This record gives sequence, structure tokens and C-alpha cells, in this order.
Amino acid sequence: MPILKQEKGPGFPSKGVIALSIWLVALLATASVPGKSAPLHLLQKNDDKKQAEKDQAVRLHSDLVVVNATVTDQQGRFIHSLKAGDFVLREDNARQSIESIEAAEASFAAAILVDMSGSMEYKFGMVRGSAAAFIEHIGEDDQVAVYGFNDKIRQFQDFSNNHYITDYIWDAEAKDDTRLYDCIDTGIEALSKRPEKRRAILLISDGWDNTSHKASMDSVMKKALSAGVVIYSVDLIEDEFLLGGGSAGPMLRRGRAEMQEFARQTGGRYIHSPQGDKIEEAFTGIVDELRNQYTLTYYTTNEKRDGRWRTLSVSLARSGAAIRTRRGYYAPKG
Repeated sequence: MPILKQEKGPGFPSKGVIALSIWLVALLATASVPGKSAPLHLLQKNDDKKQAEKDQAVRLHSDLVVVNATVTDQQGRFIHSLKAGDFVLREDNARQSIESIEAAEASFAAAILVDMSGSMEYKFGMVRGSAAAFIEHIGEDDQVAVYGFNDKIRQFQDFSNNHYITDYIWDAEAKDDTRLYDCIDTGIEALSKRPEKRRAILLISDGWDNTSHKASMDSVMKKALSAGVVIYSVDLIEDEFLLGGGSAGPMLRRGRAEMQEFARQTGGRYIHSPQGDKIEEAFTGIVDELRNQYTLTYYTTNEKRDGRWRTLSVSLARSGAAIRTRRGYYAPKG
């Protein structure tokens, strides 16, 4: 019987077409079957894209600088309705472009730090009452925490918008030494984790640090400036004690100078009240100040991650205005 020769036609694809079809089916199966991976070069491309987006987010976050400024006229009244164009903001003398401005009635987070060392025995009740008055004046969105310090650090009240101070502070006793730097460090650490851009410490003391083992004057100042924390210091040191003999006089003078420097460097205020009669008025004034600040943000033009000090200056084109803000900050490192 003769062998019939098979003819090629539409129903019989060539070997090349068959091979191509097999390759396409395999590729589609790889992409669609759960648990299978895409080709390595595509995965690498996606990973590179995600890393670039992550790096960009980190850069934007670390380069964004927040500057809180208190602006008053010659009579000490707050100046309102200023726009971004009214401010001149410089970093190391290089003018910066203001990214955003937030004015008046913005929420804030504050930590009240109360000296509970032995020398505060006769002033402690008055200080507790003033702290309670401060909390009574805060707004619905404001957050306040209360700490006490002697040779230990104690948190009486966590951040809250509660208008009543905790009863625990009324039971506290003034005794022992003064762990001032460590308590400031604790307050700054807590505030640095807060979402509010306006952050403040209210420091109340009648002496000097004599028992901190974690922090120093320099370390807490650097940390406060880097975290944008404004320090308001209330000095209860009695003036006649500054002239005392022995070691007390010089140490009390050092304590007063440090409280002044904390306020000056961070853009806060120093309140001198040896008898404590100005505390409550000062506290209610601080609430008003925090509510009426201007919060400016900018992306620094200096992209170096060198951890170095950068000087800040804020001014207005108009005359007759006074501006208080932090003197600078330390750049991120690494």
C-alpha cells in the first residue's frame, strides 16, 4: 500500500509556531499561578523603585525643619495675620524658602517639670496649684504631662487634655536632691514622640542639678534644639541666697544662669519669681503664647548629614516687631 505524504496546512502548525506557543503558555503560567515569582530582572526593578521611594520619604522627613516663632509688638501684644512672605528665615545666613506656615490657635504638647527636692518644701504647694491652673486653661486639643523630680523622676500624669491635675501630685513630698538634667531629658524624649509641632517644657526649680547621671546641660540643650522643644524656665531661687558663702552661692548662680540659657537658646521665656507670686500669671501667659505662635516649616538647602550646628534667624520686613525662636539646631547625622 503506498505511503501517503502529509501535507502542511492551516490545521498543522510548524515546529517554530509550536515552540513559541509553548514559551508563551509557560510565561503566562508563571505570572498567574499563586506562589510563583516574576522574572528576576522585573523583581529587581520593583525593589529598586520601592527603595528609591523609601529613600525619598526619609530625605523629606529628615530635611524638614520646624521653627516656632513668637511675634510681638513693642507693647508685648501678639501680632496676628502674618503670611509666609512677611518672614525672612535664614539658616547659616542662607535664606530658606518657607514651605508652610501655621498661625494661631494650633494645638500644643507640654511637659511640666516640678522640682521636688528638699529646698522646695515651703514652695511646693504653691507650685502644684500653679500647675493645676495651667492645666485648667489648656484647649480641647492640647496635651499636657506632669513630672516631678528630686533624686528620682516620677511621672504624675501622662499626656492628656484633662483639665484637672491628678490627685497624686498633692500627695507628693519635697525631699532629697535635684536630678534636673535627667528629668529635662525625660521630658524631651516624651515630647519628641508627640505629633504636635508646638512642643514645650515648663521647668520650675529653685536650685541646681546635683545628682543627674544620664544627662548634662550640653546634652539636654542639644536634644531640645534638635527636637524643636521650647523651654520656659521658672526660677524660684531667692536672690539673697546667691550671695551666700561656701559652695551654695556659686552653685545657685550657676543654676540661675542655666535656666536663663535654656529659655534663651530654645526661644522660650525666663520667669524670675523668688516668692512664687508670678507663677500662675506666667503659666496662663505661656498657654496664650503657645496658642499664638507661628509654626514655620522649610526644607533645608544644606543636604549634608554631618551632625553640625546650624544657626537659625527669623526676621520680619516690618519694623517694631520682636521675634523669639530657637537659635539653631543640630543637623541629622549619617
